[in-house]
Amino acid sequence: MESIGREFIERTKYKYLGESDQFRNLPQPPLELEAESNKKILALPNPKALEVNVKLVDAMENRRSHRRYSDEPLTLEELSFLLWCTQGVKRISHNVTFRMVPSAGARHAFETYILVNKVNGLSPGLYRYLALEHKLQEVEIGDEIADKLAYACLGQTFIKASAVTFIWLAVPYRMTWRYGERGYRYMLLDAGHVAQNLYLAAEAIDCGSCVIGAYDDDAVNQLLGIDGKEQFAIYLATSGKKIS
Repeated sequence: MESIGREFIERTKYKYLGESDQFRNLPQPPLELEAESNKKILALPNPKALEVNVKLVDAMENRRSHRRYSDEPLTLEELSFLLWCTQGVKRISHNVTFRMVPSAGARHAFETYILVNKVNGLSPGLYRYLALEHKLQEVEIGDEIADKLAYACLGQTFIKASAVTFIWLAVPYRMTWRYGERGYRYMLLDAGHVAQNLYLAAEAIDCGSCVIGAYDDDAVNQLLGIDGKEQFAIYLATSGKKIS
């Protein structure tokens, strides 16, 4: 297993970059996966309307991983704020999105799914964030999704206690179209950028978060209905109100 990691670092060095599909003038992949035509889409509140008073340095100093949450639900405004801070689109220019987080070459290879347990106005279940429109689409409604996701995450039951769990999946061709195999490195770096924004945004609304790297890749991919190659889960994180 150690040699696989070393080979990954070696083979994704810049000297092996080669000609990308962008260099070959092949079409750019879509900025976002298409919404499912038969699933309900929900509007989200304006994320900038939420009043936030915490200082950035305070949020950074207070940030830590929380695996225990209160029973208090998030408001829809708070969920909107967290989604905006982690993948919100500020503007689109020349078929490129500029978002609230950095991404190599502004490629933004991620899609966001969320497991909702306790959010006012939303039924428990699995949703997808449509970042370009700042909306939510229902994927699968039901309490049992939380059990399935906790099981896929090697029995980490705090997933079921969270108000919401973020599941970021990668669409690698969005990144490799420009950077070839080195794009896989950049996606891993980008996942860290997104997660850190969640930690800081959560602190701003008196919530805690905990990132999750220990999960059964195939089981999570299957739960999301993705193939694990053209799309695959890359990172997860829980969030919810802190226990007083």
